[in-house]
Amino acid sequence: MPLSLLRLAPLLFLLSLLPFSSQAGIIKGTVRGANSEGLAFANVAVRGSATSTGSNEQGQYQLRLPAGRYELVFQYVGYRPQLEAVRVLGGDSTTTLNVSLQPEAYNLGEVLVRSSDRDPAYAIIQQAQQWRAYHKREVAAFRARIYIKSLARLTDTPSKILGLFKAGPDLKPGIFYLSESLSDISFTQPDVVKERMISSRVSGDAKGISFNRASAGRNLIFYNNVLKSGFSERGFVSPIASNAMLFYRYELVGSTRQDGELVHKIRVVPRRRSDPVFSGFIYIVDGSWRIHSVDLGLDKNAQLDYLDELHISQIYAPAPGQPHVWLIQSQKLTLSFSALGFKGSGYLTAAFTNYANVVPTYPTPPEPKAAPVVAEAKEDAPVAQETAAQIRKRKPDLSGLNKQVRKQVKKAVRDSVKNDPFARMPKGQIQLVEKGVNERDSAYWNEVRPIPLTEEEQKDYHVKDSTEVLRNSRPYQDSLDRIRNQFEPIKLLVGGYTRSNTFRKRSATILPIAQIVQYNTVEGVVVNAQAVLTQRTEDRRFFSLTPTLRYGFSSQELNPSLAFNWQLHPQKLKQLSLVAGRTVENFDRNSQLTPAINTLYTLYVNQNFAKLYRRDGMELSYLTEPVNGLNLRGFLGFADRVELRNSTTDLIYDVKGRPFTSNRPVSAELPNTGFGVSRALTVGLYIDYKPGQKFITRPNGKYNLGSKWPTFNVQGRHGIRGVLGADVRYTLLQAGLRHSVKLGLLGTSNYRVAVGGFVGAQEGMTFIDYRHFSGNRTVLTGNFSEFQLLDYYRYSTNSSYLEAHYDHHFNGFILNKFPVIRRLKWQEVASLNYLRTPTAGHYLELGAGIEHIFKVIRVDFYTALQSGEKLGTGFRLGYGF
Repeated sequence: MPLSLLRLAPLLFLLSLLPFSSQAGIIKGTVRGANSEGLAFANVAVRGSATSTGSNEQGQYQLRLPAGRYELVFQYVGYRPQLEAVRVLGGDSTTTLNVSLQPEAYNLGEVLVRSSDRDPAYAIIQQAQQWRAYHKREVAAFRARIYIKSLARLTDTPSKILGLFKAGPDLKPGIFYLSESLSDISFTQPDVVKERMISSRVSGDAKGISFNRASAGRNLIFYNNVLKSGFSERGFVSPIASNAMLFYRYELVGSTRQDGELVHKIRVVPRRRSDPVFSGFIYIVDGSWRIHSVDLGLDKNAQLDYLDELHISQIYAPAPGQPHVWLIQSQKLTLSFSALGFKGSGYLTAAFTNYANVVPTYPTPPEPKAAPVVAEAKEDAPVAQETAAQIRKRKPDLSGLNKQVRKQVKKAVRDSVKNDPFARMPKGQIQLVEKGVNERDSAYWNEVRPIPLTEEEQKDYHVKDSTEVLRNSRPYQDSLDRIRNQFEPIKLLVGGYTRSNTFRKRSATILPIAQIVQYNTVEGVVVNAQAVLTQRTEDRRFFSLTPTLRYGFSSQELNPSLAFNWQLHPQKLKQLSLVAGRTVENFDRNSQLTPAINTLYTLYVNQNFAKLYRRDGMELSYLTEPVNGLNLRGFLGFADRVELRNSTTDLIYDVKGRPFTSNRPVSAELPNTGFGVSRALTVGLYIDYKPGQKFITRPNGKYNLGSKWPTFNVQGRHGIRGVLGADVRYTLLQAGLRHSVKLGLLGTSNYRVAVGGFVGAQEGMTFIDYRHFSGNRTVLTGNFSEFQLLDYYRYSTNSSYLEAHYDHHFNGFILNKFPVIRRLKWQEVASLNYLRTPTAGHYLELGAGIEHIFKVIRVDFYTALQSGEKLGTGFRLGYGF
């Protein structure tokens, strides 16, 4: 199709609908349940079609349909489905149909349950477990339209956060976020979701775009063994997971027939209160052993983070034209939260409709194995249950399932090439939000919105949209800024002080006191006055300027510098950075020895660990992402490096027999690390590549979401001798990879490996140019991912090296087994650090610790070994959450 016609396609499509839209009518009403109360988020579907909707929080629903006769199916989890015939008149008419659903009557039948027998629910769950792998992949591909509405409200707000910081003037009870989105989605196995957002609306923000995303719902499929909600590090075990019976007890509440299918209602109960599991009900279809619907919840006992409660409801139904495969019809999440004095609630509801191009994995489902032949029972004897062993013998033969899935996926992709609206989405892009999706008016939303607004939501839209111009005006923003910008000493002490001009999108931030006032033996008391000035634009670009005035009262030197960072492109990553002036730096620029830690140890423990030098010059760098997953950073630096010496012996507490050490680092490879003055001209290139990186494209930029593959890194740094008087020559090359691997309930593993070395001729190299390894000799640590017992500079090298770091966060897998510790919500962690250099030999650290102490503290115990011999041990304390 020519490009010009492609551009006109959306307009032509809308025009083609006009004759039909003019003849459409609206059917609306309220779905009620017990006590005549409205049923929130009930499902309403047109029988025999792909059209469905849901009710709102008050039970109100609406459907816009062409003139004609229809049968509507009203469903709600735990209630008997109801079929209603209705006639829709044309000419934009409105027909009201109110429905009252009756609670489903579930009967236990005549299954004998002896004291030695399991509840019949266990046999049903075992069958569902055996069919889980098939139902997870029974649909190779499909397309659909999805409507998502999300809302969050505050019910209580504190006057001060943590009793220290005043809450913002815009934080008050009521709805603080309300958005709607309408998208077309495409799904192919194993889990490839592509989404094109058609329209978006955010209450009170005409330029805002909803954060709703269809692919996020794939984390809540109960055919997965573990569900990732985003509100816990561990995830939660599905009631039909392969190992679910280790975590749940089951009770068959009863069975009933719905639309020709026998549906079993099963209560699921956690075996242990602390396990990451659900409570509630799951409904299983007899014979096919698929999920009919779920009504399940989580609370703090399940180790939820950030939330008090989370409730999930889902309803499945046969796919249009493919009755032997089922697809999700609706999903709702309701939640409540309380933290830092704030209390609130919210929900997210999703309605799926317009299912098309549904490609089953098999033309017909695999045949279940026949039940074992048993001896004829005596007359009047109760019906006995199959044993677990007998049920295992009926496990379906799913050999070749993966091959069949791949075959059907290829067929679906091949058949859709010609008319695939998702074809222009590049590989890895899971959501495309094009410009203009937020430009629809209220009339448009009244036309396409499948779930009507509640009175509260209507009021929120009306008030916020009508006052948006006022709220975005300079007088209003200035009035809020006057409150936000009020100076509080606690802010400067803890996190720094920020003064904002919201209307002009400007801000100025002053560092906290701990970073402004420092102490070291080279400069004495240091005032490191630094501010970050930021200017942002409407299209996500920004420019930041960071002036710094550093003065040492003992050395009596003023060190001024200026840094800027400029995002050049409104959507693509293109950042230009420059640092120029005079700075005082650590020999290891990536050292975890922060100025605050060094100040404490110098003044109170007489250990001046930081070794510093002066740098006069500049460094220009450029960061970009030319293709998805590939980040390039190039830099050019020129500087005079000047050796510094101690200028003070002042301290607060004198440890007898422990004098300050020289400002020259102690190195195993370089006996004399002094260098006087050195001039260096360096160039470098850093390349990061993450294959298979998923991302979202929005009008205001690209957002990367990660990948199942590691990030590969290659970098090089070269000192150029003889240009501009530079006297240093060397070449450093390094390759490595890093990754984070989620292991379900077992936790998360992180690893990082780097191998490299100096190649070619070396001339005039100083200790600054060596490859340093971030060590630690204090009880406090700024980074648990680095070495914790290694000396800061002893094994820095100008030769070859191998560095590796590994840590595993068990996320409570072990400690949650102990009731007393479980209440504290502590989590265990293990780590390993390894270094190989010519002088270090084989250096190894083994660590074990506990994190999330008081939510943010981590304590580890480490043992260091060198070439098989024990070097020492030590505790480390830092942030860990």
